[in-house]
Amino acid sequence: MRGVGVSPGIGHGPAYVLSVSVPEPPAGATYAGEADDEKERAAAALGQVAGELEARGNRAGGEAMEILKAQALIVEDPGLAVGIKSLIDRGLAAPRAVYEAFAKYRDMLAGVGGYLGERVADLNDLRDRVIALLTGQALPGLPTDPVEPYVLIARDLAPADTALLHKDYVAAFVTEEGGPTSHTAILARSLGVPAVVACPGALNVPMGARVLVDGTSGEVRQEPTDVDVARAVSEASARKRALRETRGPGRTSDGFEVPLLANIGGPGELDAALAHGAEGIGLYRTEFLFLDKDRTPSAEEQERAYRTVLEAFPGGKVVVRTLDAGADKPLPFLPPLAAEPNPALGERGLRLFRRFPDVMRSQLSALAAAAEGTYAQLDVMAPMVATTEEARWFAEQCREAGLTSRGVMIEIPAAAIRAESLVTVVDFISIGTNDLAQYTFAADRTLAALGRLQDAWQPALLDLVATAATAASDNGKPCGACGESAADPVMACVLVGLGVTTLSMSPSALPTVRAALAEHTLGECELAAQAARAATTPAHARAAARSNLLGLARLGL
Repeated sequence: MRGVGVSPGIGHGPAYVLSVSVPEPPAGATYAGEADDEKERAAAALGQVAGELEARGNRAGGEAMEILKAQALIVEDPGLAVGIKSLIDRGLAAPRAVYEAFAKYRDMLAGVGGYLGERVADLNDLRDRVIALLTGQALPGLPTDPVEPYVLIARDLAPADTALLHKDYVAAFVTEEGGPTSHTAILARSLGVPAVVACPGALNVPMGARVLVDGTSGEVRQEPTDVDVARAVSEASARKRALRETRGPGRTSDGFEVPLLANIGGPGELDAALAHGAEGIGLYRTEFLFLDKDRTPSAEEQERAYRTVLEAFPGGKVVVRTLDAGADKPLPFLPPLAAEPNPALGERGLRLFRRFPDVMRSQLSALAAAAEGTYAQLDVMAPMVATTEEARWFAEQCREAGLTSRGVMIEIPAAAIRAESLVTVVDFISIGTNDLAQYTFAADRTLAALGRLQDAWQPALLDLVATAATAASDNGKPCGACGESAADPVMACVLVGLGVTTLSMSPSALPTVRAALAEHTLGECELAAQAARAATTPAHARAAARSNLLGLARLGL
């Protein structure tokens, strides 16, 4: 079988097939007793699930913590609670009310991109957890004390399950659904567990069957021979040796420097970034400071979190993304916004900052204070910028706060198309390829059925990246890429060929990308980029790029 390799490495072992099955509560099911008691039962189940999600996130830390806290907020959404109570008032039992309320919620979000779209694939898992509590069912779990590391196979893995995976127990995992930029894939890379997603037929593998998984090529083989396993392990070991031998700053074989940076969701992920040779931070997500607070985090609390990261990279670059809240990540300490029919296209990111400027000023002031006395280059960028006017306004707010390097993210097609104008009012840009793909193709990145549209190799997406990067270069401004596409060593070379000057990714991907760049000249990267843009399909684009990057074969990539 073949799927999409999203986390490199070789894993093999007996298959453990995870089939979550919480039966749909009977249509029209009613309850005995008082409506208020049934409502309290539903509210208690919602609260317990939210608490369990937060607890798992706190144990896992890093990106998992951020993702699971966001999911806890979904479960605690006031609109969802109101919908459940209304259905109970109409006579439905709590389990059925939960089922129908989630169905309406999911239908409303289907087709919506951005942060809401990223969570659509997880809603069924959240629903099933609540229903299982209400009906006394146990959700299928993972083996707690396996005899040997196993290969986990599932239709898809919810972040709540992925966050608890440990590479001492899980040799690899394979899912039938999901995409290369889904939460499952992002967490797999951060955990360092080989993974393949979007693999048709994976659930047909019998429980206990021996499975060999190649997280680089996407190949999944049933009942491999000892020779097959030995060869795959040997090749993987050779790749690791080659990667270890490539050290130092990111650069092409002819000396063109490409700083390689890490994406992190808090100071707790610094160790991984440093261990994998990050030259700095290309995307510091700051939501962890705000999402679970009933008040604005204090200046001291913010300054401490920012300074810790700045001090870890003296002389390096640290790019901080200002608060990207709103949509499915409401801030408890702010007044609720008016209902939005399409929240992911509503007031989030910079737009929310403009609505509540005091929150923005406190964050920008804390960043400026944190930078004092440190030796890192602090770059501050705003998410969800669509126009030059918005970019100019943000740059002015940063200037007033004493921040000297102001930038914006390119994740809305309008910003990419008009980048020539936009870059004249900021000091740098950073391309978020994940959201840029979603908004360009109107395709939720977590839906396997739309995987062909989420593919970073879509020539139209490469055109937008090239447009933005060229605009930055023509104006003497840096252009980074901080979407997960930079973790693909082939794509990393193409991004450099398109004009991107820094690459940021999950820390575990840094050694592979460093080695891939070191095998090729800048000219070869540019030829690969031209060939990819000339293609008509993602598959042809990737193949065309590889044909110009012969050094990948020497690395076994």
